[in-house]
Amino acid sequence: MEDREIIRLYFDRNDAAISETDKKYGPYCRSIAVNILKSDEDSEECVSDTWLMAWNTIPPKNPTYLKSYLAKITRNFSINRYRSSHTEKRGGNSTEAVFEELKECIASPADIHEQLEAKNLAESINRFLDSLPKRTRKLFVRRYFFMETNRDIAKRFGIKEGTVGALLARTREKLREHLRREGFDI
Repeated sequence: MEDREIIRLYFDRNDAAISETDKKYGPYCRSIAVNILKSDEDSEECVSDTWLMAWNTIPPKNPTYLKSYLAKITRNFSINRYRSSHTEKRGGNSTEAVFEELKECIASPADIHEQLEAKNLAESINRFLDSLPKRTRKLFVRRYFFMETNRDIAKRFGIKEGTVGALLARTREKLREHLRREGFDI
């Protein structure tokens, strides 16, 4: 079923919207949640929460890209669940490692609000991502949006794990430089 048809089901308050959403985007959203939470049970709860949030927000929202809309909701639920279940940093945790790697580039949310609106930061990061070569952008998004491990990314792209780490380190440095040029105090 096409996205517009699924969204129409939401607007019509038809229960089939949830089953059609799960059929089309369930595996995609589950993979996002599992990459963050490393738990099938917790991931399934986040995906269920995603469907409920979609039901409660469509309408009035009418997402242009349903897949991206659902991914963002799933990611936010998963990160929130992760944070609530990990009150202190635990060594060797790959999700915590992602937050630590990006911490050098991006200030805390409280600092961001003092400097500029979070929307301005997101727009700046999107401009940065648009400037990257396609493969580098895909690697970066796989790591920092989908929270895949360097090993999984290496397998996906057919390159060495060390190469992934080096590319990501260089890209984070370029992001830091980009944000400084755009006036963000990093």
